[in-house]
Amino acid sequence: MKRYFIILAALIGFISASAQEQPSKVYHIKDINPENLIKIYKALGREAKGSNVAVKISTGESNKSNHLDTALIKDFVQMINGTFIECNTAYGGNRMDTADHLRMAKEHGFMDVADVDIMDAEGDTALTVTNGFHLPFDIVGKNFLNYDFMVVLSHFKGHAMGGFGGALKNISIGIGSTAGKAWIHTAGKTDKAEELWANLPEQDHFLESMADACQAVINHIGADNTLYINVANRLSVDCDCNGNPAAPEMSDLGIYASLDPVALDRACVNAVFNSTDPGKDALIERINSRHGTHILEAAEKLGIGTQRYEIVEID
Repeated sequence: MKRYFIILAALIGFISASAQEQPSKVYHIKDINPENLIKIYKALGREAKGSNVAVKISTGESNKSNHLDTALIKDFVQMINGTFIECNTAYGGNRMDTADHLRMAKEHGFMDVADVDIMDAEGDTALTVTNGFHLPFDIVGKNFLNYDFMVVLSHFKGHAMGGFGGALKNISIGIGSTAGKAWIHTAGKTDKAEELWANLPEQDHFLESMADACQAVINHIGADNTLYINVANRLSVDCDCNGNPAAPEMSDLGIYASLDPVALDRACVNAVFNSTDPGKDALIERINSRHGTHILEAAEKLGIGTQRYEIVEID
């Protein structure tokens, strides 16, 4: 009988390990247009539903920023009755103050599509991180608690500090309040924006703190209440938080979508690295020089998702 239980336990362990090794599906459609954005959303098989559906985007720092075009996302966002969610920044610019942030959202056309909620306009709140690398908690805009489903609609591109910005960056830094952004960027040393630049940590600690923040956000809203779409166009080495970004040097890659943010970002990174476009070199240098893929390793260790994926092409 004892031998039977040992064999059974080993079998259960093997089945569990095999389940964890299953790759996540990442859907891809090459042509970037409003119809295909809706098509790839439907391919995911998860309906964005609930009393309050959040659509996490970046409103863009200036008229030069490469943020998502509202003409591309309008039909999709209105179809799911979504509300754009954002938080104020932790650095000087056009979005550190709520009034200025709303002005930029209006100038960039987001208010013509749906309501815009600057979630930390009236304060923030803490979300617990479980067995994280550096952060015992994440600090997010207080209004994030009002939503029961989240669509993470990201512009995939480079990032000055993280190497690249996709779904994981949009969840972590993007949903962090001003205090939360300082908290993540300093790996928990300070939540004061004015102290951020004097308290930058080791690069890997910053990336691991982003993963910590992602875990807190996803655990709060629920993994089954999220979906992720990356639009890989205007592939500058700079993020949409940059008001004067470098011009894109490689051509667009398409729209990618998944229920797994780690697999999604890994697929986009690999698409850049494996591209035949010679213009990819600048973006690859940006990713590598910031050890950008470490966030994928950290997020995987926290159980947020897997780097193993299979691409499902959509015509």
